[in-house]
Amino acid sequence: MFRDWFERAAMKVDLVLRNARVHGFDDLVDIAVTDGIVTALEPKLVCKAGSEEDLGGKVTFSGFVDSHIHLDKACILDRCSICAGTLQEAVRETAAAKSGFTEDDVYARAASVVEKAILHGTTRMRTFVEVDPRAGLRSFKAIQQIKADYAFALDIQICAFAQDGLTQEPETLDLLEKALSDGADLVGGCPYTDPDPVRHVSLIFDMAAKHGVDVDFHLDFDLDPAVSNLPAVISETIARSYQGRVAVGHMTKLSAMPRDQIQQLVSDLHVTGIALVTLLSTDLFLMGREQDHNVPRGVAPAHLFAQAGVTAAIATNNVLNPFTPYGDASLSRMANLYANVMQLSRDDELSTVFSMVSGAPAKILQLPYGLRLGGPADIVVLDAADPVSAIREIAPALRGWKAGRKSFSRPAPLLHRPPDG
Repeated sequence: MFRDWFERAAMKVDLVLRNARVHGFDDLVDIAVTDGIVTALEPKLVCKAGSEEDLGGKVTFSGFVDSHIHLDKACILDRCSICAGTLQEAVRETAAAKSGFTEDDVYARAASVVEKAILHGTTRMRTFVEVDPRAGLRSFKAIQQIKADYAFALDIQICAFAQDGLTQEPETLDLLEKALSDGADLVGGCPYTDPDPVRHVSLIFDMAAKHGVDVDFHLDFDLDPAVSNLPAVISETIARSYQGRVAVGHMTKLSAMPRDQIQQLVSDLHVTGIALVTLLSTDLFLMGREQDHNVPRGVAPAHLFAQAGVTAAIATNNVLNPFTPYGDASLSRMANLYANVMQLSRDDELSTVFSMVSGAPAKILQLPYGLRLGGPADIVVLDAADPVSAIREIAPALRGWKAGRKSFSRPAPLLHRPPDG
């Protein structure tokens, strides 16, 4: 026993983070990091460290994961009008604005959102980038540079995305091909903007299969449960053996379905491994505009899918544009909003919500995740005692490390009380 203690005391590591509250451990633990890897995870670790920090018993995890965001069209409220507040208007206004996008413009707007995301504790992200005759490849090139420049703090996946359809605009196919050949990580489609949505789905899968990449769709973005493009996605997923490689976002139709019908879809997604991403900030803003009372929420009940074993996530989607004229890239805030909208309050329910902005979306991105021996030292500390409290209180991120290197810090605010007497 003494020899084991002596060998531990002589062990040298780059960094030790002490008194961390880590999922799976009953007691506070110390985290040792060497060469960007977690090399020890245990209470009261004895070793020699290049530097140490005390985390004070705060929630410590691998960071938030944003599995669906649009960096290229963020922060464009100054060049768009919002009158009706509908999906159709948002698509139209954004399509018109895209023609004026430059690489520098896209980079600056995306950087402002990315920096906010990092400071809010996000360590992994999937961004959609529109490629079409209006945007060309300008936005794609800008986001590629963002991906490189912010790799010190954030892993970014780029989804080459056909927002405005394919079958009526075949030039977009060529642009998707170029983007995938030039390093896009996956391909995405938007059947609801295409006059032939089923063919749109098939073309996107063709492109994905050709390049060996995953697929992500914006799907069923309305409140009519009678007509759905999900069957086409399920059919292609099975035919292409793409189980576990497909995600669908929005799915607002689910909010208009009775529970028994949803249970059938839960089974379908579970069998096919299709992931569901709810984008509630956008969906709350755009859905139900035709009603002046008892306005539907229009938010997919993704937690029901998560509780049944389907990979389900909560994500940001848009920030400060006609689709979502607010936002700060905070997944802590988004998770709290989801819990409010869905009227979730029990600890087990809020634990599920926390997983939907952390481990579940990491699975969608197929990136390594979780604090474990031999895993990446991607570490974020929240100002909360446990994950449930973090959701209840919209706990801010305090500090973070990427591959063992400190990437941000946000000291907790202090009250300045008057002196005694």
